[in-house]
Amino acid sequence: MVFPLLTASINHKFYVSTTKIEYVKEKQTLQVITKIFTEDVEQALQARYSPSIHLDSKKETESDEAYLKKYVLQKLKISVNGKPLQLNYIGKEYDIDIVNMYFEVEGISEFNSIEIENKILFDMFPEQQNIIHLKTSESRKSLVLDKDNPKGVLNFN
Repeated sequence: MVFPLLTASINHKFYVSTTKIEYVKEKQTLQVITKIFTEDVEQALQARYSPSIHLDSKKETESDEAYLKKYVLQKLKISVNGKPLQLNYIGKEYDIDIVNMYFEVEGISEFNSIEIENKILFDMFPEQQNIIHLKTSESRKSLVLDKDNPKGVLNFN
């Protein structure tokens, strides 16, 4: 009777990404780190662009990284005070089974509200959840986005 429960938990996979956004008032920047399971995003890139894409291996090419960057920038949108922002890609690094992607937005002098749309992996995994953590010098707020609610707004008035 216990065996089916054990095998069910082994086959179940939790689909989640996290995005940490920090507003650094002194530098007038938003610093963004998005963490995605490498295997999941690789699968999405292979389905969307090319089956030959390989991440975090000796086979990874500059083209593979370009597809990763392109995919995330298409799926992650941020607006501050109602104005859409252009995320500047800084780079990426792998940490065991996660890819950490780094972005920055400069010239954010005033910060009253932020709207985040994060559709990463929703096209691959209907149960995907994308968790957003936002930190300013005065507060911390979080959102959980899913396929039915891919967008959220945080106010700081």
